Amino acid sequence: MDRKGVFPLQAFSSIETPFYYYDTTVLRDTLEVLTQQAKAARIEVHYALKANANRRILSIIRGYGLGADCVSGGEVKAAIEAGFPASKIVFAGVGKADWEINLALDYGIFCFNVESIPELMVIEELAAAKGKTANIALRVNPNVEADTHHYITTGKEENKFGIALGDLDAVIDAVERCPHIKLIGLHVHIGSQIMEMNNFAGLCNRINEVQDKLDKRRVVLEHVNLGGGLGIDYHHPNRQPIPEFETYLKTLRKMIKLRPGQTLHVEPGRSVVGQCGTLITKVLYIKEGVKRNFAIVDAGFTELIRPALYQAYHKIENISSEAAVEKYDVVGPICESSDVFGKDVPLNQTKRGDLLAIRSAGAYGEVMASQYNQRALPKAIFSEDIH
Repeated sequence: MDRKGVFPLQAFSSIETPFYYYDTTVLRDTLEVLTQQAKAARIEVHYALKANANRRILSIIRGYGLGADCVSGGEVKAAIEAGFPASKIVFAGVGKADWEINLALDYGIFCFNVESIPELMVIEELAAAKGKTANIALRVNPNVEADTHHYITTGKEENKFGIALGDLDAVIDAVERCPHIKLIGLHVHIGSQIMEMNNFAGLCNRINEVQDKLDKRRVVLEHVNLGGGLGIDYHHPNRQPIPEFETYLKTLRKMIKLRPGQTLHVEPGRSVVGQCGTLITKVLYIKEGVKRNFAIVDAGFTELIRPALYQAYHKIENISSEAAVEKYDVVGPICESSDVFGKDVPLNQTKRGDLLAIRSAGAYGEVMASQYNQRALPKAIFSEDIH
């Protein structure tokens, strides 16, 4: 794809940088493929709001019939306000505050993903006070390795998430003592940006073992939720703008051994929105260093923290230049040495005023922006508004 055809440069020239540019055609195409493949695999999909909670993005996603996966009371509220039905909202998180639980109970959400006995007891107490019954799924820590950054793996014993396999019997015993709790499912999640399908196969095998154990206790559940985690191609966003949903979903359906009547759920986030978003930033200065040249831009880790936090790669393009390629360290203005988007980045020869596109930034970009150094939060611009 010709990069000049991707971005409307003339329109960009009148917009103050930095800003997020969302290609809604890419988003809708992605949702179309996801929903078709999910229907074929007979899998229910809940979009993970933590990837991107922009109100307009949520509205588009809701329009395709997806449910919502939330990890805070704020996200539950955002999902409801964006039109997601409460009957399709799941609420996960290792540290749910009382007000968040009460909010979700008042909305009558589909399910709480419970991660500990203390949490279970609090939900029971709060549901009893309202005269309600809370649907729950037990989030099990499967102790399965995920080939991803250690900050975004969640399914190992040393992680804070989920119920240890050895504690499962005790938790089920506790559930049986809670009259205002209804156990309807199992939930697992092993991490994010996973590209190897074998990771998901290992997850399915572990859930199959857990279900066998539950059979011995005559515990039959209505739902199995395998979380999210499917990654995107950060190196080649144009080559593969839509992730391999078919392979991912078919792997899950093939490997999981559902009981009669059970429904299978997944919670994609990054794979839904990652490729539709780009951070557009302007070059402030070209600084010639002793050993390298720096392209200093007006975006920083306040706008996109992934490179600083996870050492994550994003493809960077100079969309203003067709000159010969040179290498630059692309850095931001924040007063921290970690404010670096990329080192030795090949860019068409770059000068002050050029626009750079930091690709594949639709997930964990705008939603993680901060006002450190008293900077303003970035704006969001949508392709369908530019004529």
